[in-house]
Amino acid sequence: MEQEIEKNPFARSPTLGTVLMVEKFIDDNSGEYNIRELWQKLPKKVMWQTYMVIIDYLQSINKIALDRNDTVGYIWNPELAKKLKNLKRIELKT
Repeated sequence: MEQEIEKNPFARSPTLGTVLMVEKFIDDNSGEYNIRELWQKLPKKVMWQTYMVIIDYLQSINKIALDRNDTVGYIWNPELAKKLKNLKRIELKT
């Protein structure tokens, strides 16, 4: 079942570079900041609405998770994904 991201008419579409910058910053600082703190500490300024589109996207593809305090954690594990991809009984869509 594929999760559909809701469209916000006021949100700006992020560029690939912005998405990658936010993802890398989250990866480097996993578990350190909540959503708002992380946004304030990004290396480049990003509009809040655009940032939230990126957060929603990263959650929908299971790269990040939020705890009950909205602390952002990077949960993507590419090494595990490679191992799982090679198992015959598991089929990953690529």
